Amino acid sequence: MTLKTTFTMAALSGMLLAGIAIPAHAQEGNLRIRINADIRSSDPGINRDANSDAVVAHVVEGLVGYKDDATVAPLLAKSVDVSADGLTYTFTLRDGVTFSNGEALTSEDVLFAWDRYTNPESGWRCLPDVNGEGVSHVTDVSAPDASTVVFTLEQPTALFLATLARADCGGTGIYHSSSLDAEGKWVAPIGTGPFTFGEWRTGQFVELKANPNYSALEGARDGYVGDKTPLVETVRFVIVPDDSAAKAALYAGDVDVIPDVNNADVPEFKADERIDLQSVPGMGLTALLFQTQDPLLGDVRIREALRLSLDLSEIADVVSEGQAKPSNSVIPQPSSYFTEVQAQVPARDLEKAKALLAEAGYKGEPITWLTTEFYPQLFSAAILVQAMAQEAGINIQIETLDWATLLDRYTNGTYQAMSFTYSARLDPSLSYDMVSGDKAAQPNKVWDSVEGRDLMAKARVSSDPAERQAIFDQLEGMIRADVPLLVLYSGTRVSAAHAGVEGYATWPVGLPRAWGVSVNSGN
Repeated sequence: MTLKTTFTMAALSGMLLAGIAIPAHAQEGNLRIRINADIRSSDPGINRDANSDAVVAHVVEGLVGYKDDATVAPLLAKSVDVSADGLTYTFTLRDGVTFSNGEALTSEDVLFAWDRYTNPESGWRCLPDVNGEGVSHVTDVSAPDASTVVFTLEQPTALFLATLARADCGGTGIYHSSSLDAEGKWVAPIGTGPFTFGEWRTGQFVELKANPNYSALEGARDGYVGDKTPLVETVRFVIVPDDSAAKAALYAGDVDVIPDVNNADVPEFKADERIDLQSVPGMGLTALLFQTQDPLLGDVRIREALRLSLDLSEIADVVSEGQAKPSNSVIPQPSSYFTEVQAQVPARDLEKAKALLAEAGYKGEPITWLTTEFYPQLFSAAILVQAMAQEAGINIQIETLDWATLLDRYTNGTYQAMSFTYSARLDPSLSYDMVSGDKAAQPNKVWDSVEGRDLMAKARVSSDPAERQAIFDQLEGMIRADVPLLVLYSGTRVSAAHAGVEGYATWPVGLPRAWGVSVNSGN
């Protein structure tokens, strides 16, 4: 009997005096969300950036989507059957789903979108991840009937569904053929999502309208899945590039939601009863990196002494303005694979640090620590590291660079130590791949372990959560023993909204979600 793993659907500041009231909305049923730059296009996963991804996700939906804990669940599919050999994925489409133009969703629509995504001329960001250059190779896609789509892979990989769900892939959203004109040129997305694409006024706003033909999933809102029913008639993504101007716009009532608040603004918003502030752990990482090929830091005892000289919990608290919990793991806190093993934070031990330094023959040689003021948390981390390490006799010399230069030094591996930030990776194997590799071929990698790479290859293939957890736990012990980096925390996502906005919720991925949100015009 063929075994299958089945995923089921059950599943500024002087203006801002406390006495100034936030104005009521001029029009009932409008929600205005700040974005910091214009979108690049409305074409899912093509000529995109984070703002484009956020807007498009309201209009189109994929076969699967991410949940809050970065696991993947069915979205337009009601089930996904994976063959025992991991090579065949059979998607059964949900019943009764229609596009916003009233046309029923069928497997032919999935094939139409997939053919365009995988046409090299389309410029789809994630083509290398499905054509064999990256994590998977889709060799065939077929539609046995109107409600079934079958994908065949060349080799098994645990990352296929995660790739389909990725925001930067446009969620591999399924759109109607009328999204393109008669010559095949993209016009605007006609999707199955809770909103339809409306007016795009370049440099000012992107406006969406509630989709009257939206068919909601059962279950509470959870990431990009669950009930995504629109509760407002219009959503306007208002383009406000400057953070201070965005804060002023929130207080003035010109925007209702700031999805991503600066940590420095958190205390002010938190003290204002007119503002609903939300904070959740994020998926990015703030870390301290060590060049293990450096003549000095190549000695693991010195790297371990550096770790023992630091109060990692205090550094995380200070540089995140109290918004982040300390975490020393490459796996971010919201991940379902973040367990007690990953949650352990090493304690400071100055005496042990001094003993290791003496054993290594360290005589106060300077360690150049690179940082930047472009990200204030990276500069603050360097200052704290310098002060704490000095107590153990470690000589840290800080060099402050612009972000572009720091990034170049990271990419080329030309540093002793640095403060650095990594963007979100939603699967642990991708998190480890982000920091691990052959330094000779990829000098930006901080951990060069052949055994570690072999384990990561197993994690990319296995779809058994228990087996993957065991692998990640083993990797956790190995990377901590080698000390190629020290993760401080996995970031936070903080949003601010008028008190009259009901139902808005920030989440680890951080992109704004307007479904399930209503506006009380009396506030």
